[in-house]
Amino acid sequence: MFRNLRINIFVFYLLTVVAFLLLGYYAFAVLQITNLSLLAVVMLALVVLCGIFIAKLAVDPLQAYVKNLQALSKETLHELNLPISTITTNTQMLQKSLQDEKNTKRVERIESACDMLQQRYNELDYLIKMQTKQEIKERFFLDELVRSRVEFLQKIYPHMEFRMTLTKKELYLDKIGLAKVIDNLIDNGVKYSRNSKNIDIIIEKNSLLIRDYGIGMDEVELLAIFDNYYQVNSEMKGFGIGLAMVKRFCDENGVELLFDSTPKIGTTVKLNFK
Repeated sequence: MFRNLRINIFVFYLLTVVAFLLLGYYAFAVLQITNLSLLAVVMLALVVLCGIFIAKLAVDPLQAYVKNLQALSKETLHELNLPISTITTNTQMLQKSLQDEKNTKRVERIESACDMLQQRYNELDYLIKMQTKQEIKERFFLDELVRSRVEFLQKIYPHMEFRMTLTKKELYLDKIGLAKVIDNLIDNGVKYSRNSKNIDIIIEKNSLLIRDYGIGMDEVELLAIFDNYYQVNSEMKGFGIGLAMVKRFCDENGVELLFDSTPKIGTTVKLNFK
């Protein structure tokens, strides 16, 4: 598709250039037009018309491709919802009847995997809404969101102790986007904690604090943390894009993002909400 599109644009551009050269030659050599201002206006009008046609030739196929892709994504997402719901419902029913410890653990693993699938489903739905510019803000309680994210991450990091001090706080914001921010900040705290197993998560007034007791950062490192692909420790797994995404979300949603870090002591990240 894109190969043919490039060929079509190149051919049209080549023909347009040749046509302009011939038109200019015809105007000066044959018609002997001496009114340059009139010729300039005509040429400018032709340039604008050709530009509009080239833009249409380039954009229309891409627009159709994106629409088809969005439609396919929505249909696929809709089809995924039923099996995920079925697995979740049946695992919950099985848990009530099972008494064997091994089978119970197996069902718990299935339930945990299903939770992860549900998470991916929510993220896909979120991305589709972002692409189609749908309203994604909603009212929710920050403390409930934090608890749900910690509960999810506790399954991934069972060795960590998440010490929560949460007060009730209602927000009107992009809930799924904020959940991704919280996941990234906690995940970074765990990765750079090394010997410490404690992560403090605090909600006070209009702020959310996430504090780790890990390797920390100096002032030079703090200046680079929002760069794509930057990692404090190159040996850590990941792609180094998490904090860039966090900053982009905060900038777009009017959330103040503050970092306080000291080497070998730890890092505190603070989100201030309006």
